[in-house]
Amino acid sequence: MIAEAWIVLRKELVDALRDRRTLLTVLLSSVAIGPVVLALISALVSGIEQRAEARELLAVGAAHAPTLVNHLQRQSYTIRDAPADWERLLQAGRLADPVVVIPADFEPLLARGEAPRVEVVGSSANPRVGAGMRRVVALLQGFDRERATLQLALRGISPATLQALQVDERDLASAGSRAAQITGIVPFFVLMAVLYGALGAALDSTAGERERGSLEPLLMNPAARGALVWGKWGAVAIVAMLIAVLGCLSFLPAQWLLRSETLAAQFHFGAREVAGFLAVLLPLAGALAALLMAVAIRSKTFKEAQASAAVVLLAVSMLPLVAMFGQDGERPWHLWVPALAQVALMRRVLQGEPIGALDMALPLAVSVVLTVLGVAYVARQLRVAALR
Repeated sequence: MIAEAWIVLRKELVDALRDRRTLLTVLLSSVAIGPVVLALISALVSGIEQRAEARELLAVGAAHAPTLVNHLQRQSYTIRDAPADWERLLQAGRLADPVVVIPADFEPLLARGEAPRVEVVGSSANPRVGAGMRRVVALLQGFDRERATLQLALRGISPATLQALQVDERDLASAGSRAAQITGIVPFFVLMAVLYGALGAALDSTAGERERGSLEPLLMNPAARGALVWGKWGAVAIVAMLIAVLGCLSFLPAQWLLRSETLAAQFHFGAREVAGFLAVLLPLAGALAALLMAVAIRSKTFKEAQASAAVVLLAVSMLPLVAMFGQDGERPWHLWVPALAQVALMRRVLQGEPIGALDMALPLAVSVVLTVLGVAYVARQLRVAALR
């Protein structure tokens, strides 16, 4: 049976390699996924850093507040007048910085000891503006504290009188955990590359052969059904695992594209991370191969199989979002759910956290069970098709 399965595996691999256009598309997408994802993340972070380093502030009515302008200039900020249509630009997402609106009676109110109202206008729909708003509000609060300190000093009152509590911030997150807040989407893209890499080979070896009329002659051979199924599964799993290897290795040269010095200093992806990713992904690649074959074997045409496999694609793509948008962090039951467990473990690898043997064993056991069930179902369907 092993010899027969090996013959089928070689035949299926040859068939998969013959479709060079599809194979080239899958391979290029898996190799390009690392550079593209990191380039997009780097461009986002680099843009935020460049705007912060520029130390520019857009304002309306800056001439009404020379005291405030003096404070901002002492903080090495340059004050620029906002465009005439700044509200429309903010709503359209074409303005990357919030706008400070200063009232005309700013200085008279300040001289009388009253608090003038200053607006910081942004758009919550624009993430670039959101980061800038926190910075601008902190600047204005700094001006407020400076004025309060001066007024107390003029009256002979110590500013410490109003300070009943001293607060010190301490961040327990490691450098890897902080970097993973930005690079946390990397495991998701690698997982999608493996899924779509297994998709084409799984559908072609089942529904594709049935549509071409080559499945029935194959079943007429004296080879055992188990040998046929395990051979087909082995070819699909090898293709999916190859995509996993290429997808992980693509992040090694992709780090050269990082334009953000902060991100480059925090994001470390070397041989250890590649080994961790592959240890998590390879069993899942085999399970996905069996699952996609089981879904497609009931279809009579390739197009029908694609429609059926869409359910699997949707489920695998949605499961990691449970951890991404969950407020409770990683839960123990996550390790029992395929795709969700792999994404959780890959994030631990990126964060540099230790992974226990039990944490690796649970997703591995689930993947093995799914593989056996999927292959058994395909064998049963082929047996029924042979009887017909």
